[in-house]
Amino acid sequence: MSEQASGAVSPPARGLPFRIAREGWPFIGVPLALGLVAIGLGWPFLAIPLLALAAFSTWFFRDPERPVPADPALVVAPADGKVVEVERLPDGRLRLAIFLSIFDVHVNRSPVAGRVVRVEHTPGRFLAAWKPETRDVNERNEVVLETERGPVRVLQVAGLVARRIVCRTTPGEPLGKGERFGMIRFGSRTELTLPPGARPAVRVGDTVRGGASVVARWEEPAP
Repeated sequence: MSEQASGAVSPPARGLPFRIAREGWPFIGVPLALGLVAIGLGWPFLAIPLLALAAFSTWFFRDPERPVPADPALVVAPADGKVVEVERLPDGRLRLAIFLSIFDVHVNRSPVAGRVVRVEHTPGRFLAAWKPETRDVNERNEVVLETERGPVRVLQVAGLVARRIVCRTTPGEPLGKGERFGMIRFGSRTELTLPPGARPAVRVGDTVRGGASVVARWEEPAP
């Protein structure tokens, strides 16, 4: 199974130094088209906010390429943002949580190579996503990967502003380490739960980049 990043994304837009996540094009195209119409009608008071919205959406839905560490002993961040939780659970599993502000790239990436065995969406509330309790009460989507070391769980949690979780993968599909599998729109939380044997490589307060930053290491070689 490939450890290299891949995934269905739009090619780099002409004149832009980065790719745009395909979910972003309606948020870019509609205000851009309306803004151009407003310019043609001589309505700058309407054109300016519309074009500003199109520019913000272009920046928000950016999807840059990332260098993915090839070492299979390394686990990468499933999202960009700030680490807000690093916890060893009673059963020995390791849980890490990342908070994504509206200024972060919101594309989610697979932390390891594996096969998707479960995708489960749960409706819920939209509380501020930096709070730990949001994993149980907010709108969320769970993706579980089957790996050589045991099940790896990634939880996409909607936040106060985020109202839409996108998951592009389905059970039975393989994911390479660093591969894009979805995104959360406009501020959110992504959690990663690893089986026993994972050692954290980050602390609370660290800033990470999805697909590139190492967040954990396996203490023993894969069986």
